[in-house]
Amino acid sequence: MNAVKQKAYKGMGMEGWIARWYERTRRNDMESFRRDARAAAERMPAGSNVLEVAPGPGFFAIELARLGHFKITGLDISTTFVEMAAQNARQAGVDVDFRHGSASAMPFADGSFDFLFCTAAFKNFAEPLTALNEMHRVLRGGGEATISDLRKDASLAEIKWYVQQSGRRRFDAWFTNWTFRHVLIKRAYTKDAFIRLAQESRFGSCRMELGPVGFEARLTKAP
Repeated sequence: MNAVKQKAYKGMGMEGWIARWYERTRRNDMESFRRDARAAAERMPAGSNVLEVAPGPGFFAIELARLGHFKITGLDISTTFVEMAAQNARQAGVDVDFRHGSASAMPFADGSFDFLFCTAAFKNFAEPLTALNEMHRVLRGGGEATISDLRKDASLAEIKWYVQQSGRRRFDAWFTNWTFRHVLIKRAYTKDAFIRLAQESRFGSCRMELGPVGFEARLTKAP
């Protein structure tokens, strides 16, 4: 059976109050953003051109910008997030170019980036195969895309633990749990489903690591 090429839904509209709530609750995960940024910076030489797809409030890109001399761009479909991320970068005193656009039709020339990151967003893409092929197109030969997201087979107990240890306030914890259970799990991929999708894409394959509630997939464009 072929991997999913298009999803019926268009994804939650991350604008207005939803985007503001998401920014507030994700501030509880700042140590995770810092840890992920440190791991990414260790793999990239100075001067690398980096794209984050769906950066949301921009926390990962901003933390990455603090760590090295990288040229960083963020592309998000949400105008609210683009405005938030740009403001957060200004307040942090770092240079990140946040732009509005779709993962399925990126406004960049072929081979524009050395590295690409996408965290907690891929499950929401309405055209996942097209998005993967766009990632492949905008990467240079030898470039790598890292996609991290929720696993569809993560248990409710594992999700509850993840939310509890994040230190969210009572309402944020309740709403986050509700969103995981009733929205995000339904959209997420199993390990095997994502591997099949990667195989259908222009990347042709991926390397996969599993975490407590999610996965990290690395996809490399042939030189």
